[in-house]
Amino acid sequence: MDVILVPGLWLDASSWDDITPALEAAGHRPHPLTLPGPAVGDLVVDDWVDAVVAQIDRIGGRVILVGHSGGGNVVWGAADRRPDQVARVILVDTIVPHPGAMISEFPVEDGVVPFPGWDFFDEDDVADIDDHTRRRTAQHVVDVPGRVPSSPISLNDERRFTVPVTILSGQLDADSLPRVLAEWGAYAEEVGRIVDLEVVRLGSGHWPQFSQPERLAESLVAAVR
Repeated sequence: MDVILVPGLWLDASSWDDITPALEAAGHRPHPLTLPGPAVGDLVVDDWVDAVVAQIDRIGGRVILVGHSGGGNVVWGAADRRPDQVARVILVDTIVPHPGAMISEFPVEDGVVPFPGWDFFDEDDVADIDDHTRRRTAQHVVDVPGRVPSSPISLNDERRFTVPVTILSGQLDADSLPRVLAEWGAYAEEVGRIVDLEVVRLGSGHWPQFSQPERLAESLVAAVR
């Protein structure tokens, strides 16, 4: 199976380096992506969706889409554009967005959103990333086009709800996720309409590809089907 791996904000294709060998060993063809950066122009999140759709079209057959964090918005947008070609969407510590949702808001400097540093994030999200890993990964972060995180995503095809979805959550499971979503309004409605949904708790922070790559790789291989 062809597996398209979409990173979250500030990350590129190399963020999947510790994950791709397990997918290859299981007989899959991983395609880690680096999404278009600020040098391309004044981009919005739908431009990132276009980049994933272009990769789907290049492959030509059925694919699995994997999205980490804000990349979850991007892969859900791509599934909306190509529902017949997406065999499954796998979300790494994120959920699907509703129409018009944005990833988040961050300070914009000179037209880009720079990486704010690991100390910016909640302790629960980064507690399992040791100092060595923080230093190593911080050397490879990339600036995000300034409008991408706060631009609304376009979702128009209700066939997206027929695409099977697996959520690999850091701390939530199938019982606790609905309770959390009950506070999230339109997000809960979007998730609730998915016909085939499974939730797997990783027991990790927000960046398991760095903190627990073996656990994430094992869970991804199990979800690719």
